[in-house]
Amino acid sequence: MGEHDVTGTRGGQEKRHFMRRLLRDVQALEKMLDDGMIETGVRRIGAEQELFLLDSSYRPAPLALKMLDRLQDDRFTTELAIFNLEFNLPPLLFGDGCLQEMERQLSELTGMAREAAAAEGGHVALMGILPTLQKSDLSMESMTPNPRYRALNDALSALRGSDYEFYIKGADEFIVKHDSVMLEACNTSFQVHFQVGPEEFAKLYNIASVVSAPVMAVACNSPLLFGKRLWHETRIALLEQSIDTRPTRHHLRENNPRVTYGSRWIDDSVLEVFREDIARFRLLFATELDEDPFEELERGNIPGLKALCLHNGTIYRWNRPCYGIYKGKPHLRIENRVLPAGPSTADEVANAAFWFGLMAGVVEAYPDVRDKMSFDDARHNFFAAARHGLDAPMTWIDGTAGTAREVIDSTLIPLAREALLNAKISSEEVDRYLGIIEERVKLRRTGASWLLQSFNKLSHTLPTSEKLGAITSAAVKRQSVGDPVHTWDLATVEERTTWRDNYLRVEQYMTTDLITVNADELIDLVASVMDWQHLRHVPVEDNEHRLVGLVTRRTMMRLLSSGKLREEEPVPVSSIMEKNVITVGPDTLSLDAIAKMAEHRISCLPVVKEGRLVGIITERDFMDLARDLLKEKLSASDEAS
Repeated sequence: MGEHDVTGTRGGQEKRHFMRRLLRDVQALEKMLDDGMIETGVRRIGAEQELFLLDSSYRPAPLALKMLDRLQDDRFTTELAIFNLEFNLPPLLFGDGCLQEMERQLSELTGMAREAAAAEGGHVALMGILPTLQKSDLSMESMTPNPRYRALNDALSALRGSDYEFYIKGADEFIVKHDSVMLEACNTSFQVHFQVGPEEFAKLYNIASVVSAPVMAVACNSPLLFGKRLWHETRIALLEQSIDTRPTRHHLRENNPRVTYGSRWIDDSVLEVFREDIARFRLLFATELDEDPFEELERGNIPGLKALCLHNGTIYRWNRPCYGIYKGKPHLRIENRVLPAGPSTADEVANAAFWFGLMAGVVEAYPDVRDKMSFDDARHNFFAAARHGLDAPMTWIDGTAGTAREVIDSTLIPLAREALLNAKISSEEVDRYLGIIEERVKLRRTGASWLLQSFNKLSHTLPTSEKLGAITSAAVKRQSVGDPVHTWDLATVEERTTWRDNYLRVEQYMTTDLITVNADELIDLVASVMDWQHLRHVPVEDNEHRLVGLVTRRTMMRLLSSGKLREEEPVPVSSIMEKNVITVGPDTLSLDAIAKMAEHRISCLPVVKEGRLVGIITERDFMDLARDLLKEKLSASDEAS
C-alpha cells in the first residue's frame, strides 16, 4: 500500500491491463535473478515504527495530519487510522554499531513525535494494541482521509461480501461484528527487515518462519482489546480476521486467508512466494503504471517492479518477501511483521537483535530446516506463542521440547549471541540487547505480562475503563523514560485518569455482562433471577438480541402484591414487561444520559446499538461519578484554603 496514487479497483479492462503488467514484473524479476542482477553478499537491516496518538486522557486522538504538518519530515507518514502514525529508518549495515544506531534513531524520531503530539495537547504510545481503544473509535470517520485507505476498505469489503466477524478466546471472550476494515487500526507494530541474497532466500525465509514463534513469545505486548484479556499477542488473531476476505458461508471450501503464516516451506526462490500470492489472491487495485520493466532493463535501468510491489503490499504474510532498490542496486529483504510496537525503544531493539541473531545463527546451525522440522510444528509453535507468550509449549528444530521460555533460555539466546558476535557486533552491544531478553525470560516479564499483571492488580472496585486508563498512562510515562519493561513497576490506582475521562460516554462504564430473559418465558423465572443476582432491572430480548422490553423490581413488587405469581396458570414475561423502553446508544454523552433519566424519571437505561442490546446503565453507575466529582471539589477547596 505504499503507492499513494491508488484510487481503487477499476473496470475489468483496467484490471486485465494491470494483471498483464504484474505478470511482466514477475517475468522481469525472474530474468534479473537469472542474470545475477540482484545484490548479494551484503547484509543490511532496517525498521518501520508504528505509533498510537493519544489525547490528554490517553485515548486515541485524530492528530496524524496536524503532527505531519508540524514535523515536516518525510520519514513520517500516515497509517490507516488518523490516530496512528508511522516512521521509517534508513537501512544500516549489519555489523558493529548497528544496534546502537538503530536505538538512537528510534529514540530520536519517537522523541520528535512526542514533541509534536505534546504541542497538540497529546501523547504518543508504543503498544501493540491500545488498551483504551473502543469500538466507537473505529468508525469510517477515523480513517485517514487518503483515497488509498478508502480503496483498501472498499476492495476488501467487496471481496468479503458481508460484515467482518471476529471471535477470539483467551481468559475472556471477544465476539464482534464490524462493517469495515477499521479494526486493523487496533494494531501497531515494529517491523524489521533483513536483506538476503537471492541464492539464500529460500532457506532464510524458512528460518524466518521457524524463529518467528520464539521471538514473538518473548516480545508479546498486545493482551487487551476493548477491556478483554485475550491472547498475549492478540494482534495475530485480530489482523488475520480484520483482513479476512473469505465468506463464512463457504465452510467446506479450503481458502487461504489474506493475512497468513504460510502453508508450506519454500524450496528454491522468492518467485515461489510471489507466484503463489498472485495465483491465490485477487487484485485489490488496478492503477495506471508508466513503467515497462523490460524496456527499463534494455535501457540499462533497474525497474521498480511497481505492480509487483503494490500487489505484494496487499498480501499480509507475517514474514513478507520484499523487492527494493538501494543506491541503484536491486535487492531482496525479509520483513518481520510479527513484532508489536513497544514497550520501549530499548525493548524493540532487543527484540530485533534477537531476531537478527537467530536469522544469522540458525542458518549456520541448520542449513536446511526442512530436514529437521515439519512445517506443521513450526506453525503450531507460532500460534501457541501468540496465545500464551513465554508459557507456550514449543518444539525446537533439534527436537528439544518445553515451554518457549525454556527453549529460549537454554538454546536460542546462546545461538543468537554467537551469531551476533560473528557478525562483528561488539560484545557491549550484544550484552545490552540480549541481556534485556535474558532478564525478560528470567523474570517472566514481557510487555503483555506487565499489562495483564497491572490490570489484574488494580482494585476490583474500579470500573474497567479506569483500569485501562491507568495502565495506558503508566505505560506512556514509563516508555518515555526509555527503560526496558522488565524494570517497570506495575501501574497503580494513582495513575488512572480523571473521572471526567472515564465517564465521558456511556460505553466506558456500561455493564455488558447482562442477564436477560425472553418475552415468552415464565415470570417466576424473572422473580428468581432478580432475587438470586440482586437485580433491579432485567432486559427482555428476542433471539436476535433485539431489545423488546424491560422488567423492573417495581413491576415485580406490584405483581407480588396482586397475587398473580400464586396463580396456577403460568404468566409470560410479555404480559408485564415495559414495552416502550427508553434507551441510549453506547456513544451517548454521560450528561445526556443523566438528563434523559431525570426527564423520564427512570432508574436505568438499556444501551442499544443498531437495534441490539449491548449494555445497561443504572443510577448506581452515577454514584461513582458523583463520588469522584465530590472528591475533586473537596480537593480544589483544600488547595484554595
